[in-house]
Amino acid sequence: MWISNAPPMLLRHQKKVPGSDKYNNLKLTAASSARHQSEQATSIIQLCLFSKENPLPSLYKTNKHKRNHWATLRTINMAPLMQEPAPALNALSKAAPKLVAPEPEHCPGPESEQAGKSDACNGCPNQAICAAAPKGPDPDIPVITARLSSIRHKILVLSGKGGVGKSTFSSLLAQAFASNPASTVGIMDTDICGPSIPKMMGVEAETIHITNAGWNPVWVSDNLSVMSVQFMLPNRDDAVIWRGPKKNGLIKQFLKDVEWGEMDYLIVDTPPGTSDEHLSVNSFLKESGVDGAVVVTTPQEMSLLDVRKEIDFCRKAGIRILGLVENMSGFVCPKCTHESQIFRATTGGGARLAKEMGIPFLGAVPLDPRVGMACDFGESFMDNFPDSPASAALRKVVRSIGKFIGEDPDEVLPDAGQI
Repeated sequence: MWISNAPPMLLRHQKKVPGSDKYNNLKLTAASSARHQSEQATSIIQLCLFSKENPLPSLYKTNKHKRNHWATLRTINMAPLMQEPAPALNALSKAAPKLVAPEPEHCPGPESEQAGKSDACNGCPNQAICAAAPKGPDPDIPVITARLSSIRHKILVLSGKGGVGKSTFSSLLAQAFASNPASTVGIMDTDICGPSIPKMMGVEAETIHITNAGWNPVWVSDNLSVMSVQFMLPNRDDAVIWRGPKKNGLIKQFLKDVEWGEMDYLIVDTPPGTSDEHLSVNSFLKESGVDGAVVVTTPQEMSLLDVRKEIDFCRKAGIRILGLVENMSGFVCPKCTHESQIFRATTGGGARLAKEMGIPFLGAVPLDPRVGMACDFGESFMDNFPDSPASAALRKVVRSIGKFIGEDPDEVLPDAGQI
């Protein structure tokens, strides 16, 4: 193939090689042809980068030896401009495909009479457990409702995609609420297999104390407490390898046995996705009342794909969506204050998604490396860097959340300019 597609000069060069067998001729010809094509590609790329108009169509017509590079050059020509192809931009406006098979049924829930028996239960690892479990209302629900009756507001923090800064936002939200000395705040880490809240709060080495009243949460400050499975692990790096029922049991204990006391805000940090933990939290808190969920995303489409599923989960589960927060939205240089888009919003970002899905857009928080540094050291980012663009954006988001849960923003953060 290399010989037939090689330029005539390379074929002539093959005949001039003395004392070479057919394999060596073919190997030399292939190497020379590859080098020749690479030089041609380099020259065409330079024209693409420095020409005001796209030179590819004319080059494609005039030089047939460059046709092999056509597909590669289309990508190279697009990359510096970071243009999203038209099919991707129009993906959301396409009609839904016609399904050959019926849409999948939803989980009937462990308290349902059809639990473990419905067609939707086939293949579920918890099918046998749900089928054998006693049916009817969970007797622990009234206990949970009574335990949480002294908490005024309960807020879930969700994300469809991992790595978008959901737990980081949960810790920042709790610290922002706790910046008001008159407010008492708790944060419950339901990410059983990946607990990170204790590290961000600087209480990773603490343990849980059990009294006659129940489990005592770990107090970060006079008005901020934390509960996480991390406090129960013998070693910091021990893996939690649990299936759904055991996770659900621990979450129930966090809600039923922890002595939260009188509290203004309880922030529930959840793992990414729509798994057992989300279903358990929703079913346990349904009777006690949840103010709503804050959904966290990043600007790029790969994150928004899963956020759409998370929003759909909230609507099917009856969870009110307080709004969408776009995290890591640009980077503001601390020297010149110029904003650069690190994670480009290829399809409009969180603001466009919120408009399309009909939910509030709470704000965009820029990327700041000092947020990660504060989390590593267990310090409050907003206390240490109150004048940063990220702190200003977070204050607006927190005040918006306070407004949506029926609080006066000035009471949530008494002074909007300082925390």
